[in-house]
Amino acid sequence: MATTRSSGKIAFVVVRDGTGYLQVVLSKKEVPDAVWETFGALTQEASIAVTGSVRADARSPGGVELQGTALELIGPSTDFPITPKEHGIAYLFEHRHLWLRSKQQVAIARVRNEVIQAIRDFFYERRFTLVDTPILTGSIGEHAGTLFATEYFDLGKAYLAQTGQLYVEAAAAALGKVYCFGPTFRAEKSKTRRHLTEFWMVEPEVAWNDSDANMQLQEEFVSYVVGRCLERRKADLMELGRDLTPLARVTPPFHRISYTDAVEKLKTLGADIEWGRDLGGDDETLLAKQYDRPVFVFNYPKAVKAFYMKENPADPRTVLNNDCLAPEGYGEIIGGSQREDDYERLRARIQAEGLPEEAYSWYLDLRKYGTFVHAGFGLGVERTVAWICGVPHIREAIAFPRTLYRLWP
Repeated sequence: MATTRSSGKIAFVVVRDGTGYLQVVLSKKEVPDAVWETFGALTQEASIAVTGSVRADARSPGGVELQGTALELIGPSTDFPITPKEHGIAYLFEHRHLWLRSKQQVAIARVRNEVIQAIRDFFYERRFTLVDTPILTGSIGEHAGTLFATEYFDLGKAYLAQTGQLYVEAAAAALGKVYCFGPTFRAEKSKTRRHLTEFWMVEPEVAWNDSDANMQLQEEFVSYVVGRCLERRKADLMELGRDLTPLARVTPPFHRISYTDAVEKLKTLGADIEWGRDLGGDDETLLAKQYDRPVFVFNYPKAVKAFYMKENPADPRTVLNNDCLAPEGYGEIIGGSQREDDYERLRARIQAEGLPEEAYSWYLDLRKYGTFVHAGFGLGVERTVAWICGVPHIREAIAFPRTLYRLWP
């Protein structure tokens, strides 16, 4: 049960069952005294069973209402801790398991569900094969300083996966077009509104795609997901007060700018940035504000990117990669690259990064036995959901967020 109100003779109860909301109308003179007394005892979030006749009413939620004839209290709710008054965000997250019942949180959950279904449909329709990659791994794909480690029997340390990318590269050699989709973990001590320690990521990998084809796939993918939400979850987005106009502009082609040109552009906009530094969140926001839809920043300096990215033949200081920046201040939602397909170059990068070569012997085998051009990317689900919903912080884009200071509920 969501809300109640009464004029003394007519009572209204708004109930939800997970599919939507329904208004129940009770007339004191038409229902038994016991039913009216039960209504009077109802409290916020009590579970009830109601019986009656459905009739059309354009003013009611869903366009119909229930003329109630019977009402039964199933599960009492005494002193529900989240009241209609304002609560601080820390308080709400302490009661996250109950806050999920609110209308806006329900709307976010439905949009997230649509995003995830659209992701699966996009790749299924294009004949990608889903490959489930390990969460416990002995190899890392990103920076060693952002790993959660655990002892793994007699085999030493295992790590919670930062990415499934290395494994889908192996699968792409067998299946051509593949993707993995699951939780990933980053032990970053970050307090920004864009970071979680546990989040969901989808990572496609495509044999014979170069960096340009990789970006084309990304813009088709993001446009598909946003379009699905506009088509099927408009009511939920309206419940969140989302301005739909910027989302309607998310269609291919996206804007593209090289890292080098982006640095120069940012300087003219007053940013404190020098060539060779990675773009920070403020840089991404400032740059994305210059465009009416997502923008690709491509070919970053090799020194600030992962070891597996393909060196740019036109400028060996850089790699063939891209970040896709969402508009409206939401920053990077995708990181992608063409992968280094040369055995010796990849081996040299692994050594230069100080990574244990033996842990990557299987990954090097992919270049040793039939190497080929390939590329892929990773899209963070929570960042994407936060952007589509227009919520200011990524922590509302997943039911139970894990942050630097939150491990419960």
